[in-house]
Amino acid sequence: MRAAVAIAQDPDNPLDCLRVREVPLPEAPEGWVRVQVKASSLNQHDLWTLRGVGHDPENIPIVLGCDVAGVTEDGREVILHPVIADPDAGAGDETLDPRRALLSERHDGGFAEYIAVPERCLIDKPKHLSFEEAACLPVAWGTAFRMLFGRAQAKPGESVLVQGAGGGVTSAAIALAAAAGLRVFVTSRSEEKRLQALELGAAAVFASGERLPERVDYIVETVGEATWAHSLKCLKPGGAVVVCGATTGFDPSADLARVFYQQLRVLGSTGSTLEESRAVARFVELKGLRPRIDRTLDLEQIGDGFAAMADGDLNGKIVVTI
Repeated sequence: MRAAVAIAQDPDNPLDCLRVREVPLPEAPEGWVRVQVKASSLNQHDLWTLRGVGHDPENIPIVLGCDVAGVTEDGREVILHPVIADPDAGAGDETLDPRRALLSERHDGGFAEYIAVPERCLIDKPKHLSFEEAACLPVAWGTAFRMLFGRAQAKPGESVLVQGAGGGVTSAAIALAAAAGLRVFVTSRSEEKRLQALELGAAAVFASGERLPERVDYIVETVGEATWAHSLKCLKPGGAVVVCGATTGFDPSADLARVFYQQLRVLGSTGSTLEESRAVARFVELKGLRPRIDRTLDLEQIGDGFAAMADGDLNGKIVVTI
């Protein structure tokens, strides 16, 4: 079968490490199932793998892709929970299992004609979504859902600032928070992306670093160094910044005086549990939400998608159809 494979890792030239080539059909051991992939969306995680960030080089080569929608051998339309883990090893939270692995870390991912996953990872695809739209849910929407409602415990009527607009997690966070009754503020350097954030449900939008009219209860932080100081300044006393990534750098000033004096909380968040992934699918279907797709590409064009992601030239998810 055809698949997009990371054949090496290079921090400076990650796209040189990507190949679309023939690979064997995946085997499905006991307790696992084989799924025919219909669509799979790109994530920063895929680019980090090609760069060698947070990915064991011993697992190279590997098929990339951690967001998948497809069909089982008995015709069930599904999305795949992307975390391969043991909930018991994480005291009931599989994201805390020390040996947890996202698809494409130790197990081949979804940029292929077929993928094998544990049967527990199958989730019914929301009926109103296309396969392309559904392929945007597991990682980005699961991550945003956990940040807002798992880690932050956000409630209707509270306020949240989403730092940066246009990416998969931030677009999901805007849509989910607005649909759940939160007041959503969004920052972006791009006027076009600010306008599109309003379309997703934001109450107000601002240029990056601009002073807000009021402090907020929560911050959705994926940017890192470039926005960290602004995030802390925008929080109400006792508020929380929830961070799941740092695309502009991992080492901002901690500003500990502000943290302890204002009694701020810094909450890390990674991925989602199976129940949170199921909750995302139910919530999206209940509210009729649709992920924003930036573009759809064929598998052979996947390099163009990674190039656009590396340039930051996105507004929504890039989806590969298989």
